[in-house]
Amino acid sequence: MSSQITLKEYEFLHTRKTSLCKEEAHYIDEKSFLELEEFVLSDDEYARYLKLGTQKGFGKVLKAQNYVGVIQTKDGTTIEILPKIQNLTTSESKTILLKMLKTLKKSPFKHLSSAHLKSSKLPLLEIFISMFLEELSTLIRSGIKSEYISQEENLHFLKGKLKVSQQIRHNAIHKERFFVEYEEFSSDRVENRLIKTTLKYLYKKSKLNKNQQKIREFLFVFDSIRVSHTPKEDFKKVKLNKNMKAYELVMQYVKVFLLENSFSPYKGSSLAFALLFDMNTLFESYVGSYLKRQGLDVKLQDKGKYLVDSHKKFALRPDIVINKGSELEIIADTKYKNILFQKDISQADMYQLYAYGTKYKQTSQLYLIYPKNSELELERVSYIKNELHLDVLFFDLSLGFEQDIGFKV
Repeated sequence: MSSQITLKEYEFLHTRKTSLCKEEAHYIDEKSFLELEEFVLSDDEYARYLKLGTQKGFGKVLKAQNYVGVIQTKDGTTIEILPKIQNLTTSESKTILLKMLKTLKKSPFKHLSSAHLKSSKLPLLEIFISMFLEELSTLIRSGIKSEYISQEENLHFLKGKLKVSQQIRHNAIHKERFFVEYEEFSSDRVENRLIKTTLKYLYKKSKLNKNQQKIREFLFVFDSIRVSHTPKEDFKKVKLNKNMKAYELVMQYVKVFLLENSFSPYKGSSLAFALLFDMNTLFESYVGSYLKRQGLDVKLQDKGKYLVDSHKKFALRPDIVINKGSELEIIADTKYKNILFQKDISQADMYQLYAYGTKYKQTSQLYLIYPKNSELELERVSYIKNELHLDVLFFDLSLGFEQDIGFKV
């Protein structure tokens, strides 16, 4: 029987009904657990989502890692994984996740509205589905596109162009038939087929009556359109030119749902569905967006510098580069790690930041930014090395853009 489970990072799933009471422990039926275990064991890459291990009193467990989002097993059990932010409710954590998703580039989630943020009591998957349906509703109101599509058929009447070689091959006996090629103005184009395929796919996933009803209505609109049996190949045929601008956002959602691996490398068949996001990427994007709101000229994932210039070896890609006019002002790196004490600050992180400072010689100011939590006993840590100023700052996800982390230009 399908169920809904909400985990936060580093909480775990187990199958043993026990008298032990732990907030981070979540019971799941054995069938669903085995399906998730099979998924994790099918590829070493998938251990980054859920880590298989043992826990005293619970036996075998699957522990959430630094990935957040939605996993659905074949029996319909849906597992939400949310950021672990101290002293926040599940609904508040979900709202922060949605705000972080809103800052992602090249994703449909950047169009999250305040109404979506207020719907954080809904399951994540239903929020994503409702967003897609809203965009599709706008597209349908503007009119779905048709095009002239080439058809080949063996007809009882002459239409278009007679295909001589096929006529001889197929109609040597049936003289009353004509093997022809003609063009038909039809809405059965590849973009519409992918949309219909997504609607049918999501109808099986959604458990929300409102979403199911909308999907049924939209399937009626797409009734004469075929489904796509090879989405990956069909995406290569999608044409998003200026005449298809209205399709752009809808097709981003279609890609997320049908290919599933737009934001994570999951592409297996051992699960019904998985849409997961790396918290490192989300944290970088969110902090970068925060700094842009401070009026700074922010560039994410800068490239062009190498540790070994002569051979262009070991590319350097600082998370955040800030320019002031034509001059480089600041380099910053974000690290999504749990820091409580000064000893927890990673030596490797500091070495990496120092390497940036030695190669980007126009600047002397370097920042390392970690997430802040309620147990943190540090406000700021500063180091000076060979005229380079290295500052460790902490970003409070619960405060979002309404804070001052001490970032000075």
